[in-house]
Amino acid sequence: MRLGLRLFLAFFLIVGLAAFFVMRVFVNEVKPGVRQAMESTLVETANMLAVMAADDLKHGVIARGDFAQHMAQARRRDLDANVSGFIKRTLDYRVTITDARGVVVYDSQGRDLGRDNSRWNDVYRTLRGEYGARSSPEAPGDTINTVMHVAAPISDGQRLIGVLTVAQPNRALEPFIVASQRNILQRGGWLIGLSALIGLAMSAWLIRGIGGLNRYAKAVSAGQPVAPPRPRRDEIGDLGQALETMRRKLEGKAYVEQYVQSLTHEMKSPLAAIRGAAELLQEPLPQAERERFARNIQAQEARLTATIDKLLALAEVEQHGWLQHRQRVDVGQLLAQCANDISATALARRVTVQVQAPHDAPAVEGDAFLLRQALGNLLDNAVGFSPEGACVQVVAEAGDRAVTISVTDQGPGIPDYAGERVFERFYSLPRPATGARSSGLGLPFVREVARLHGGSVTLVNGATVGAVAQLQLPAG
Repeated sequence: MRLGLRLFLAFFLIVGLAAFFVMRVFVNEVKPGVRQAMESTLVETANMLAVMAADDLKHGVIARGDFAQHMAQARRRDLDANVSGFIKRTLDYRVTITDARGVVVYDSQGRDLGRDNSRWNDVYRTLRGEYGARSSPEAPGDTINTVMHVAAPISDGQRLIGVLTVAQPNRALEPFIVASQRNILQRGGWLIGLSALIGLAMSAWLIRGIGGLNRYAKAVSAGQPVAPPRPRRDEIGDLGQALETMRRKLEGKAYVEQYVQSLTHEMKSPLAAIRGAAELLQEPLPQAERERFARNIQAQEARLTATIDKLLALAEVEQHGWLQHRQRVDVGQLLAQCANDISATALARRVTVQVQAPHDAPAVEGDAFLLRQALGNLLDNAVGFSPEGACVQVVAEAGDRAVTISVTDQGPGIPDYAGERVFERFYSLPRPATGARSSGLGLPFVREVARLHGGSVTLVNGATVGAVAQLQLPAG
């Protein structure tokens, strides 16, 4: 199971269980809470009615006196009350009055007159000066519907002359209990759903950071250049920065070792030539020979300088896993600048450079300076390998999502043995005209620039003659 799913399930399980138990407590507490509130109301009602019935009971007219008439009028009233969406039209109260012996002398429903209620808990306890209440089935054997009875003493001064009991079916409150429980469950469902969304968002947020670190670590372990993780103001961000720092230190050490070895190898030949020429110059030589050896030293010095400069430029782009500067670069303008840069060299070699770029060619997004250097290297190779009087063609073509820049020369092409090595560092082929070799760092530089821009570069033989270098860049 993936880490993101584990985090989400753990978060949802904790919040879901907590919400479930809280809702269960609330739902279970609704019914007793409502019944306790109803009992409190019945206590007040019973005591007020007991005071009102005292005179009629004292004078023996409780069944036909003012109290009985008022109760009958109240039972006939149409209440027409809207209580939280529930319509209430009749009184649910049932009032019974017993004498001091517990015998029913008044029943608002006229059913139990003359019955001995002294054994019932409400009457029994009230006759003994205690609080009396009970909950009994509405009908014998009914285990679902119950009625709450709350009693209050009827007194004549200090003498107890009877007990008034107010009864109300618990089913009268059932709609309110069910509605409250339903509301709690609905809001609890929303709470669990919202918790799930929060958990999903938190898990996605964490996994995004952890996934970025994972992809970054895999790319680094595979030796692929990659941009550092995005800055974050948390522990994941700190870990990403620590990994990037560690990568830079480790790669920097290996990079320096590799370049020192490469540079040392490439410097051996020019230095040996300079040393040999310097030794010969110490001997008596004709003036012509001395000048030739002096020119040789200058040529080798220029070769060393060019190698070091290109090596530094290549090292700079290879050390970056991403572009440091981005801007929209007009392809036509870029090609015109590169052709102008190579014009002096092309004129000296009597080579013509032709540029073809459509007016509606899409721009590319990247570093204009690096692109100009990369195309300059391709043009320098094309001019250097072309014979006198040849034509180097530079063509830009727009595709669906990319711009392809092709540089075609009319030279001898690439030998079969060199096809796989032309992009190797320090590998170069002799120029046809002079036999001189370049530093072998131009094409590796172009390849790194293409990588930084998310593109690619290829070098293949032309259909008939020469070679074709293609630089493909994503359209901006």
